[in-house]
Formats: sequence, C-alpha cells, structure tokens
Amino acid sequence: MSNKLDKRKTSFVIFIFTMIFFYLPLIVLIIYSFNDGKGMVWNGFSLRWYKELFKHSSNIWKAFYYSIFIALISSLVSTVIGTFGAIALKWFDFRGKKYLKNMSVLPLVVPDIIIGVSLLIMFATLKFKLGITTIFIAHTTFNIPYVLFIVLSRLDEFDYSIVEAAYDLGATNRQTLTKVIIPMLLPAIISAFLMALTLSFDDFVITFFVSGPGSSTLPLRIYSMIRLGVSPVVNALSVILIVISILLTLSTKKLQKNFLK
Repeated sequence: MSNKLDKRKTSFVIFIFTMIFFYLPLIVLIIYSFNDGKGMVWNGFSLRWYKELFKHSSNIWKAFYYSIFIALISSLVSTVIGTFGAIALKWFDFRGKKYLKNMSVLPLVVPDIIIGVSLLIMFATLKFKLGITTIFIAHTTFNIPYVLFIVLSRLDEFDYSIVEAAYDLGATNRQTLTKVIIPMLLPAIISAFLMALTLSFDDFVITFFVSGPGSSTLPLRIYSMIRLGVSPVVNALSVILIVISILLTLSTKKLQKNFLK
C-alpha cells in the first residue's frame, strides 16, 4: 500500500514540475506584456505595448494576414488531397501502393531544414519566383502527410460494412462518398485540418528558405524583431495569439462533439 502511495506522490510531483516547466514561461510572458518598461524590471502596469501593437505595428499585422491566408488555403488543399489519398491507400489496390505509403512517411521524419533546402533548390531550378506562391506550395507539401496519416488512423477503425450496405441500398460512388464516408470521417478531417493549420501558421524553418521579398509571414517577422533583443510588442502579440489558440481549441472541441452526436 505504501509503495502505491509513494508512486502516486512521485507521479504527482513530476506532473507538477512538468506543468510548471510548460506554463511558467507563458505566465511570465503574459505578466511582462503589461509592463510599462522595456526590460525585465517591473515599472508598473500599462497597456502601452498593446496600443503600440494595434496602432503602430502595420508590418506585424501585414505578416499576420499573410500567415493566416497561407495557413487557411494550404490547410484546405492539403486536407482535401490527404483525405482522398488516405481513402485510396486504404481501400484501393494499385501498383506502387506500398511504396507510396512508405514514401509518405519521409516528410514526417526528415528534418525541416532538409525539406526547406530541397524545396529552395527545386524552385531555383524551375526558376520560380520566391513569394506567396512558393510558401503556399511548401506548406501544402509538408502538411499532406500529417493529414494523410490522421485520416488513415480513423479509417483503420472504420466499419467497411457500412459502405457495402450503402451500395446494397443503391447508392452511387458519389453518394456513398459524400453521405456515408465523409460524414463518418469528419472528426478526423477536422482534426487533420486544424493540425495542418497550426503547422502552417507556426512554421519558420521551411518558410525561411522559400519566402521572398515582401512575403514575410508572422514567424519570420517576429524573428527579425527579436534578433537584437526581445521587443515588448512581441509579448503583447504572443498573448493575443495565446487567447486565439485557447478560443479555437474550445470551439473545436464543441464542434467535434456536435458532429459526433
């Protein structure tokens, strides 16, 4: 009995330290976003940096809009391609199927810097002008495998007899796809889309290699701002992003519950 209690206490202590390790930096960041001074010395409560962010930081918001636009478009495209790719790999037989599935794992394990350099070389070879288009292509490319394997994991639990029943009742391929398969996969598709959205919005390394003049995303803009020291405006921006992430997570959970009812 005492051994079990000791194990529980040890687990609880490890859990507490893990939570402190994860959330203490965020708490410090939130506190100092309201600091009137620029340094780590507390000079009093102020909304100075939030005013600076919303009134005098047009470059940040331009980069933010670029990031949102690219993340949404690339996530939508990669979700569509990844979903249909997962269905094809699961239920269709074709030459090279096993090879294609194994190759799809590579972008998940290859370092981002390798992917970024290889894409840069490809765009340079094809004489593609670096900019929004190349960032979109790059983000779509590295998002597809994540979507593919999230949807595949859902398909592994999928009862194919439901599809056979739809065919027996006279449903066409299109009707079966749109009214049976897609609705059953919807929670996984939403999760895959949100994963792709987060990865695209947050990506720095690959975007650094494939971006061009005038196409700076938010991670690149923040990097350029903090090279000479952390700007308090970045603290305020980070708090805004944390709030958006929390609201998005809560709304997503509610949305998925509604779909599962």
